[in-house]
Amino acid sequence: ILPNILHYLFPNLIEPAHIPGLGFILAILLVLLVGKLSSSFFLSRFVELIDDALERTPGIKFIYTSVKDFLEAFTGNKRKFNKPVLVNVDAADVWRVGFITHEDATEFDLADHVAVYIPLAYSITGVTYFVPRQKIKFLQNISSGEAMKFTVSGGVSDVE
Repeated sequence: ILPNILHYLFPNLIEPAHIPGLGFILAILLVLLVGKLSSSFFLSRFVELIDDALERTPGIKFIYTSVKDFLEAFTGNKRKFNKPVLVNVDAADVWRVGFITHEDATEFDLADHVAVYIPLAYSITGVTYFVPRQKIKFLQNISSGEAMKFTVSGGVSDVE
């Protein structure tokens, strides 16, 4: 059947019945294409259903949305870790690499402070500090990805 369909669709093409294995290869490609299209639709719909269910489940909602927001801060449309800074929180001349997550902390009655997330080495955890603006140095020549890689690796990776 397949060679006849191909000959009908592409009459000027070489006669498909004379190419050994062409029908088999096209059938496999067709099955893979249909599988890819259907799996991406069904998989995305399935993920949406699970996401909605988790966001409506009491108790789990708090943990799930917190983790989801944290992971979306690294990727996706909600990128929050895009302003790398050096922040002074421990001692006079001791600096940590961090990322500004909120430029305004007036909700916490700290008008002259910003929220800075400081990741910890070799983990996905970190600490959020409210720091006075004068204790922050913006890193102009280092991308946020390089700063994150440097911090999470414990300072072992090179900064380009």
